[in-house]
Amino acid sequence: MKLLLVEDNPAMQATLQRSFERRGIQVLLCGDGARALDRWRASLPDAVLLDLSLPAVDGLQVLSQARAEGLRTPVLILTARGTVGDRILGLNTGADDYLAKPFDLDELEARVRALVRRSGSPAAAPTFGGLQVDADSGAVLRDGQPMELTQREAALLRALLARPGQAVAKERLLALVFPGDAEVQPEAVEVVAYRLRRKLDGLPVRLVTLRGLGYLLKAQA
Repeated sequence: MKLLLVEDNPAMQATLQRSFERRGIQVLLCGDGARALDRWRASLPDAVLLDLSLPAVDGLQVLSQARAEGLRTPVLILTARGTVGDRILGLNTGADDYLAKPFDLDELEARVRALVRRSGSPAAAPTFGGLQVDADSGAVLRDGQPMELTQREAALLRALLARPGQAVAKERLLALVFPGDAEVQPEAVEVVAYRLRRKLDGLPVRLVTLRGLGYLLKAQA
């Protein structure tokens, strides 16, 4: 699943991106209402998380123009404007759901997945070398069966499966595998990668270390 998050608060961006990507969901970011439509058109996301209070162009204007252009992507509005009138206005403008801030991250994920299911987007995630991230639980499947992974091994593998064949920086992986732990050192990722590499034995993929760059999953013949 691919989400477009239109939100101008950097802390909120980081929190939501980290939370969703830990569950195997790709998040594209946009912090400016004036550029939101261009990002929307170019990325063709499965769902859009849209803040209303945006610089340059208000979120409702973005939504109204998107619907006028025929963009039918499911939209969930995230905003501090939580009155009944605001909710009605957002839904009448073309939103599919509405969640007032502050909100529970698990509820947000559940609502997003429900929107995507109702929209008819494919439920199955792509497979890479027999590996697949379950869309509902975030578990990593090996030939359709859940792998026996620790929480950190699963977080690392999900991050790599989101970009198969592409390098993911060690600093990025550190934030995903050890979220909120400011004391952990980058070398900790190496330990998790070592253990994960052993659990990938027998699959047509291998975990490759790129010195100075990070890690990637590479297909093997």
